[in-house]
Amino acid sequence: MQGQLVSGRYRLADAIGSGGMGRVWRAHDEVLHRAVAIKELTAALYVSESELERLLARTRAEARAAARINHSAVVTVHDVLEHDGRPWIVMELVEGYSLADAVKERGRVEPTEAARIGLWVLRALRAAHSAGVLHRDVKPGNVLISAEDGRVLLTDFGIAQIEGDTTITRTGEVVGSVDYLAPERVRGHDPGPSSDLWALAATLYTAVEGRSPFRRTSPLSTMQAVVEEDATEPQHAGPLTPVIAALLRKDPATRPSPAEAEQMLAEAAEGRRPSEAQAFVPTQHTRYEPETRTGPEYIGGPAHTGATAHTGQPTPTGTPYPPMGGLATIGPPYDTTGTGTGTGTGAAPARTSRRRRLRTLALVVALAAVVGGGTAVLLQKWGPGSPGASASTTTTTPPPSPSATDDQGPEGGVPASWVRVEDPLGFSLYLPKGWKREVVGKEFDGLQQIDYTPDGGEHFVRIAVDTSPDFANAYDHMVDLEQQVGRRLVGYETVYLKKNLYRDREGSLWEYTWNAQAKDTAFPGPRRAIDQAYIDRDGTEYAIYMSAPESDWTAASEQFTAVLKGWQPNGS
Repeated sequence: MQGQLVSGRYRLADAIGSGGMGRVWRAHDEVLHRAVAIKELTAALYVSESELERLLARTRAEARAAARINHSAVVTVHDVLEHDGRPWIVMELVEGYSLADAVKERGRVEPTEAARIGLWVLRALRAAHSAGVLHRDVKPGNVLISAEDGRVLLTDFGIAQIEGDTTITRTGEVVGSVDYLAPERVRGHDPGPSSDLWALAATLYTAVEGRSPFRRTSPLSTMQAVVEEDATEPQHAGPLTPVIAALLRKDPATRPSPAEAEQMLAEAAEGRRPSEAQAFVPTQHTRYEPETRTGPEYIGGPAHTGATAHTGQPTPTGTPYPPMGGLATIGPPYDTTGTGTGTGTGAAPARTSRRRRLRTLALVVALAAVVGGGTAVLLQKWGPGSPGASASTTTTTPPPSPSATDDQGPEGGVPASWVRVEDPLGFSLYLPKGWKREVVGKEFDGLQQIDYTPDGGEHFVRIAVDTSPDFANAYDHMVDLEQQVGRRLVGYETVYLKKNLYRDREGSLWEYTWNAQAKDTAFPGPRRAIDQAYIDRDGTEYAIYMSAPESDWTAASEQFTAVLKGWQPNGS
């Protein structure tokens, strides 16, 4: 066909690309005297008349979709026409190569360069989404790079979906490359902008690793992997690692927004590891091991000190901050449990907005994933020897709220084997011997959080201390948190959320259940949590939170009652 004149205007030169649906030609526009690219849909040669009509509709849709997008990173479509009974698309000619070509030739792309490429693809997608267009086939082969100036362009809107258009695919048909289909699309749900972001993340993974994250031996097994399996952590992604992980979250509601993703990619392109990306990435609940020790690390020893939440504390080698209670290493201790910090309206607008946004980010992480780590439950700390551990049934009755007149210590309703722990932050509480203290991030805007756990996080108590709370009362705070949690946790159900009195102060008690997912935690399955919050006379908000597997909730609930009885806030 070389040299053929198409539609009396475009002279074909040489083929510059091909795929399952068609072939792309370099051509010359003999009217405007410019070089162009022409996509020939060769698939039209082998389909029935009814299928041909559908191909024509798709071709028109591609041209219509691209025409709606005005962005320098989107390949411009000049014309769509029919020739020899087949559809042809006339496009801007990009003299260069695809990202797929780059990976094939080099093996993989450097992470900062991949981030730069991803940044421009994301900008193209944002422009498309603003125009009401979903690409639905983002993959390395559809990302072009100019050989002249490195310009990045997104092409091939051939299966794009335009807002308001009716579908041109058959019922049950899966469109797009299966390696890069988002889980919700494999399940048959309607795609959204976050589906394109998933595909972008899979594309970036392929770029830095040289292989698709979910490619298996067949399309069916590949789609199964997309839905059920996590991608193997990339080994060559550098600063892109948390960005890819954040965008590859199975639940589209928990992925970063396009604006957040753009900021993350911009930082990664500069060689910086985006701090906020980690807020979307659940990690296992890992034990905090300081580099230096001044005493036994177990509660009940002669000099239990643990790590403090103050700046300058020792951190694990290679970790910029102490683990966030096993949830995410994200720097400032955003509210990762809904235990005593959060959003609000009681502060200055700029500060309140910032706190709301940051803590919501971490809430997505922490509440969608139960902290994980070690799997052994210490029997003497949380087994048959602990209060109420003889049954696996659960309770829906709120535990009694100790008043300010309750006796403290073993003689006041706390098991005799428990010991009082004087926390470096100033509060104290009774706990079973052997529970370890773990700092949750660094102090941020008046908020500090501490975990105590016997088993690496399968069961844990978290204390949150906020000297600058956003809400005037604990109940309003919890109502706000519940609205966020209910949207994020799989199978979330409120057991109760009510006002109460605690330490002669107005407080709030909240208990709920959900199903922890294996992709998010080492301890999947039904879980339960309870949270007692109140604001003291000095204006400090305290939250005492406990979480455990649903099957252990009888014991956990009684443990929680004992913890409340033994609680002493700062200065008491």
